[in-house]
Amino acid sequence: MITISVCLTDIPKSKIVEAKNGKKYVNLVLDERREVGQYGETHMLYMSQTKEERQNKDKKVFVGSGKEYKFEKRQEDVPDSDVGDGLPF
Repeated sequence: MITISVCLTDIPKSKIVEAKNGKKYVNLVLDERREVGQYGETHMLYMSQTKEERQNKDKKVFVGSGKEYKFEKRQEDVPDSDVGDGLPF
């Protein structure tokens, strides 16, 4: 599971697209960080770039960060390796 925090004020108004249904959308990229951040962030969130923006090497607009949580399987979720008759006694 990855939880993210988004700074809405950092999203450029020009990147907000209104769909036919009247709802507004933005295209974002969630990417893994090379190193864990100061507050344990493992991912960064930035605005998706057009092909031209990537070719021009425009700076990415960072709008948030995320932290990945990994959970261990509980013992009750792991099937027993005992082969028996299926009776609990």
